[in-house]
Amino acid sequence: MTSWYSLGAGVLLAAALTACGGDSSDDNPAAGGEQVKTPDGLRLSFLSRYESGSFDASAAEIPAFDSASQRLFVVNAEQGVLDVLDFSDPQHPEKIGSLSVGEVAPGAEVNSVAVKNGLVAIAIEADPKTDNGFAALYRAEDLSLLGSVEVGAQPDMIIFTPDGSKVLTANEGEPSDDYQIDPPGSISIIDISNPQDPQADTADFTAFDADTLRSMGVRIYGPGADVAMDLEPEYIAVSADGKTAWVTLQENNALAKVSIDTATVTDILPLGEIDRSAEGFGLDVSDDDQEIHIKTWDGVVGLYLPDAIQAYSAGGSTYLVTANEGDARAWGEDNDAYWGTEGEDCMGDASQGFVEEFRVKHLVHASGFDRRCGDDLPPQLRELGAGALLDPAVFGYCGASAGDPGDCREDDVLGRLNITWVMGYKTDEAGSPLMYNDAGELDEAGTRIMYDTLYSYGGRSFSIRDENGNLVFDSGDQIEQFLASEECRLGTNRSIACQDYFNSGHDEINAMDSRSDAKGPEPEGLTIGAIGDKTFLFMALERMGGILVYDITDPQQPQRLDYLNSRNFWGGGGDGADIEDLIDDGLLAESDVGAVVGDLGPEGLVFIPASDSPSGMPLLVVGNEVSGTTSVYEVETLFDEE
Repeated sequence: MTSWYSLGAGVLLAAALTACGGDSSDDNPAAGGEQVKTPDGLRLSFLSRYESGSFDASAAEIPAFDSASQRLFVVNAEQGVLDVLDFSDPQHPEKIGSLSVGEVAPGAEVNSVAVKNGLVAIAIEADPKTDNGFAALYRAEDLSLLGSVEVGAQPDMIIFTPDGSKVLTANEGEPSDDYQIDPPGSISIIDISNPQDPQADTADFTAFDADTLRSMGVRIYGPGADVAMDLEPEYIAVSADGKTAWVTLQENNALAKVSIDTATVTDILPLGEIDRSAEGFGLDVSDDDQEIHIKTWDGVVGLYLPDAIQAYSAGGSTYLVTANEGDARAWGEDNDAYWGTEGEDCMGDASQGFVEEFRVKHLVHASGFDRRCGDDLPPQLRELGAGALLDPAVFGYCGASAGDPGDCREDDVLGRLNITWVMGYKTDEAGSPLMYNDAGELDEAGTRIMYDTLYSYGGRSFSIRDENGNLVFDSGDQIEQFLASEECRLGTNRSIACQDYFNSGHDEINAMDSRSDAKGPEPEGLTIGAIGDKTFLFMALERMGGILVYDITDPQQPQRLDYLNSRNFWGGGGDGADIEDLIDDGLLAESDVGAVVGDLGPEGLVFIPASDSPSGMPLLVVGNEVSGTTSVYEVETLFDEE
């Protein structure tokens, strides 16, 4: 452990502490905009936070607000409950109770919450998660259970239709950690006209063919999985008329389009790829140099892999906004049987897991795959061949030749970039890998596969699409470019240069550039709010932290308006430390993380219009899963001087 803790931690933490001074939008928040003067811009100011006292335990994930009772409902996954906060004074939110779902399903976990018309709807994950879960309805004012209904496995998100007559759950259906059980993904459409007796219909994926979807560009790749097992619904957006839902299928890089009236998946919409060789779509690919190098790369593409999605109306049409976080399938990571052991027969047990993420430098090493045996070599990759090559026709710019990756695998080039190994290698017409010998020559007896495309995770961006999934706008590398700019500032008083902590991790200290090899700042959560005649996007960056604000009134030309990051403590000591080290060394109490460090790992957001706000001002509430805090921001409307 570095010596700065004993010498300077007290001063640094005290300084950080000083710097800290100072009806639900879960549905379609843009649908009910206020009849007020239209602002020219918005600016966030930090107002307050509620601290759960738990660090890095998902103790504050998804918030929802009930204007009638003036209560916030916050998912506390660590305790498997819903925390209930008195929000009548937004400057001092106070916990007044917790809502347990034990009477619905013993040992269950709360995954998501939505509120409308005095009803609290909760998505409940069963124990084990591969069993069917539940949706439950509670009365907001007294927390009494009204009714519940069984839904699909692992309901991960819940949302009301605009008229409040139905709720929908995205049933993710992830496999068990050892991949022995893989339940189907689905979407439940629940009629709550009688809250005491909710009735669920299921929109499933049994009508879709795997080969057809693959030919369209949908990722269907789980081992031994059919379409229904492979598709994993993540997040839902609903149209203003309540007729249509769009569901992110994150790992599959697609959207599902759902008819709510018939509880039918009507279409699956592939999202396509990001050409990282195109200007405006570059990225920083290395965490090793601790420098900012955002540039374009031939042969590298990005997969959008969106998490949150919202719908809004503009010019009489519906548009969809996605936060393109990126997510890899990784099951069995802690299972030694999956990885195998070093030695002549290093093959792990492919039935015990599935991990698709791999560094470029390990994928194309001249010595082949077996050097990673017993460490991080997926057995499914080893079944494809003994090693991999880079196509010199594509990657010659970084020194690749027929049998040698050259400098492409160096840490300051492409070597540190995490990619998926399941895509990008050359195949025949049947989809089987073409084999090459060690010299890089096409050879049926060869043992090497050859990559002409490297697929990285996440857009590091947000996208706007039409109702059929066609891309209208993508922010490309704008977020990373902004974080690298002198304009970008961190902390509640906006006094810290973003450049000094570019692409940091949410639980790290002095972590400049640490996330560049992975998914960068990771846009994850978002919500939309309407003020006057304009529509605004509020988007959370999971790793870097902070909230970006955009005017998206014109879906083809979004305008960035503001960025506020309410993390105040970023560095001041040796490399390699993180927040957990401070806690373990007794230099920081877990219950003080929010007050001293600030908000870490923002996930769920809720916009509260002025008409519903206890303060009479529009507010933004954010659940921060790493710091375990619920932060409150005032949304200041700005007007040009006449």
